[in-house]
Amino acid sequence: MNIFVDPNVAYLLLVVGVVIAVMAIFAPGTGVLEVSALFLLILAGWDISQQAINLWALILLILGVIPFIIAVRRSRRLIFLAIALIAFVVGSAYLFQGATWYQPGVNPILAIVASIVAVGYLWIAGTRVLETGNLRPRHDLTTLIGEVGEATTDILDDGCVQIGSELWSARSGVRIQQGSKVRVVNREGFILEVELIKPKEE
Repeated sequence: MNIFVDPNVAYLLLVVGVVIAVMAIFAPGTGVLEVSALFLLILAGWDISQQAINLWALILLILGVIPFIIAVRRSRRLIFLAIALIAFVVGSAYLFQGATWYQPGVNPILAIVASIVAVGYLWIAGTRVLETGNLRPRHDLTTLIGEVGEATTDILDDGCVQIGSELWSARSGVRIQQGSKVRVVNREGFILEVELIKPKEE
C-alpha cells in the first residue's frame, strides 16, 4: 500500500497538524509552528481525499468537541472529558472505511494513543489559558493616574519619576526639574505622562 494513501498516515498527519495548529494559536508569531501546521494539514487533506470516509464517524468526532469544551470550561468535569475521549477514539478508529463495515480503517491502538495524547495536551493547554485569562493583573496600571511622586531626573521628552517605591519612565509637555513634585495624568504602556505640582497645589 502506498504510504501516502494509508488511512493510518492520513489520520496521524491530521492529528499532528491540528495539535501544532493549536500550539501556534497559543504561541503565535514563531512562524515555524504556523508553516508546519499548514503543511501537515494540507498533506492530511490530500491524503484524506483519497480515502473513503464513514460519515457517522466524522459526525461523532465533531460532536465529541462539545463535551470536550465543557470539560475545559468547567472545573472538575472529568466525566465530560471521558465522554469526549471515547467519542474521539471511536470516531478516529472508524473515520475511514475498513475492509468490512465493522472493521476500523485506522489501527485502534494508534487511535487510542493519538487521541489520549492530543486530548490530554489540548485539555491542559486550554485550561491553563482560561486560568491565565481569569487571573486579575497584579498591577493595575490605571490606578497610577492621579498618583503623586517625585522627579528623580529632569523630565521633558523623557525622564524618571518615583511613585511610592517604584521608578517609572516619564515624560512631560514642559520641562520639570529634578526633585519636583509631579502628578501622573496619563499613561502609555509603561511610560507615565506627568505634570508639575505647584507649591500651592500640594
